Amino acid sequence: MAKRKIDGVLLLDKPFGFSSTGALQKARWLFQAEKAGHTGVLDPFATGLLPLCFGEATKFSQRMLDADKGYRATVRLGEVSTTLDGEGEITASGTVDCDEVRLRAVLASFLGEYDQVPPMHSALKFQGKALYEYARQGVEIERKARRITFYALDLLSFDGTTLVLDVLCSKGTYIRVLADDLGKALGCGAYLAGLVRTRTAGFVLEDAISLDALAELDMPAREALLMPADRLLAELPALTLDAEQAERLCHGMTVRLTPGQTGEFRLYGPGQNADNARFLGLGEVGADAVLRSKRLLTTA
Repeated sequence: MAKRKIDGVLLLDKPFGFSSTGALQKARWLFQAEKAGHTGVLDPFATGLLPLCFGEATKFSQRMLDADKGYRATVRLGEVSTTLDGEGEITASGTVDCDEVRLRAVLASFLGEYDQVPPMHSALKFQGKALYEYARQGVEIERKARRITFYALDLLSFDGTTLVLDVLCSKGTYIRVLADDLGKALGCGAYLAGLVRTRTAGFVLEDAISLDALAELDMPAREALLMPADRLLAELPALTLDAEQAERLCHGMTVRLTPGQTGEFRLYGPGQNADNARFLGLGEVGADAVLRSKRLLTTA
């Protein structure tokens, strides 16, 4: 099947049991796309929002990796798992003796910056090999704690043994480690029984489509779901250049601007008409008021 050059961003609701790469390859096949990439690993055990980038949009996928994330987590108390989640060997670990008042107090203690040790069952590399490969061999590798941030830990329900949380956190956070640490803080043990990613950056799960639903659409309907690449930079201010400035930038030159604006910008140039600006890519204006390109579209 011939591959096609398509550009854009698809919000996928990743199904249970699929790796991020597996879900990406299935979507890429459905679009017959030449180039595609995902925006951060979501474990096979987890479901939910996985933005996929096609073509030129892959140039800006790193910003999704660095973005804050939101999850709905189901945590089981009184049991622990060898993988800290539902995929491991689960054993009883202690009597659950806490009410909602104590549970909320312990959750509040995790808010803010937090030093979290990554789990052995993770894709982080040590000497070129993923940590989970060592874990399967029974080898424990020392891991350095990483500073992450919990912005919100909202308790949605608690029946005495199982709780459901809405979590808002920084990049690089392992929710299964949160579950394990919570169990230790409560003195009864715990593991992550379920996980759904609900948001990343400005995207939300409610706007995503499942692989099954995507497969049922014809190609024009699939393509209609693709958002333009500049949606990945929506948090940045826009800067519109005139024709001469756009031409200079697209030929690798800098553009001098009026002093006052600094930082990163979404860049636009003249389009086919006055109401249709053309997305050029990502640029940065320094303290010297000079605009330099960082990532430009090939078609810019």
